[in-house]
Amino acid sequence: MTPDQIARLVFLCLLGAVILFWMFRGSRQSLNRILQQIVVWALLFVGVVAGFGLWKDIERSATFRQNVSSQTGEITSPRALDGHYYLTLEVNGEPVRFVVDTGASDMVLTRQDAETAGIDIENAPFYRRAQTANGVVRVAPVTIETVAIGPFIDRNISASINDGEMETSLLGMTYLHRFQKIEISGGEMILTR
Repeated sequence: MTPDQIARLVFLCLLGAVILFWMFRGSRQSLNRILQQIVVWALLFVGVVAGFGLWKDIERSATFRQNVSSQTGEITSPRALDGHYYLTLEVNGEPVRFVVDTGASDMVLTRQDAETAGIDIENAPFYRRAQTANGVVRVAPVTIETVAIGPFIDRNISASINDGEMETSLLGMTYLHRFQKIEISGGEMILTR
């Protein structure tokens, strides 16, 4: 567990203890009634903890549905709640979620996504520097064997691994130039091959 997760767990345990103390101290009702209240509060507590823990998964599955049509050569993706467009590509056969970033020159992988795709980041040469919104970060140039989205497969794609903190990999212009047309209309992004 990370320190933030431990702190949240301690806070929730303390909150639960305070609620239990308040129920026993303030209630002069029967033991049966107190036990019913404890069960209700425990279920609420578990529900809140589960909701916080699963929120990113719920949000991701509720807002992200890309569609690939091999007949028309189109890939469509709806705008997410945060205003960005996301695509999931298979990088070396592994699914990696990207935020589409026309302001990024390169395809940039997070360290975790690079590891997922089987790239050896321990021996990656982090000798380049890149200017980002969060400042200057070290990046390692890599060549990805295969990048696929639906039936569209590209080989030997140049990319970078970001050594800094980054939540989602970026799908920049070096990959987006492989499409004939990029269109944003009616809350959807349409890429055409």
